[in-house]
Amino acid sequence: MAIARCPSFVIDCPDPQALAGFYGAILDWEIQESAGEDEQWVDLRPADGGNCISFQRLEGYRAPDWPGQDRPQQMHLDVMVQDLDAGERAVLELGATKTEEQPGESFRVFLDPVGHPFCLCRSEDSARIPAEG
Repeated sequence: MAIARCPSFVIDCPDPQALAGFYGAILDWEIQESAGEDEQWVDLRPADGGNCISFQRLEGYRAPDWPGQDRPQQMHLDVMVQDLDAGERAVLELGATKTEEQPGESFRVFLDPVGHPFCLCRSEDSARIPAEG
């Protein structure tokens, strides 16, 4: 029996609204309206509301140092795509940066606009991934 359900990831950043917009564009998820004028926290959810990525303002935010470990990444997101080249073009247009070090062939490592590493991974099961358009 599960102790909990509907996990959420919380990502520290300097501007929650902007970073939620970046990931919202990648995933086609919607930014959820806050109950107040809270610029400290933003939730991002898919249309079915089942998952959540939250973004929390951190004053003095310092980006992880990837692949170095002076400031470790601690966590990162892997998102699945049907076509790595098309996915790469799309995330670069949104403001991602491709890292110089690329340790694999079935995935590509990028930094989001505030420096968090994330990976685009070629989907093994492309039927589960929406067609890119």
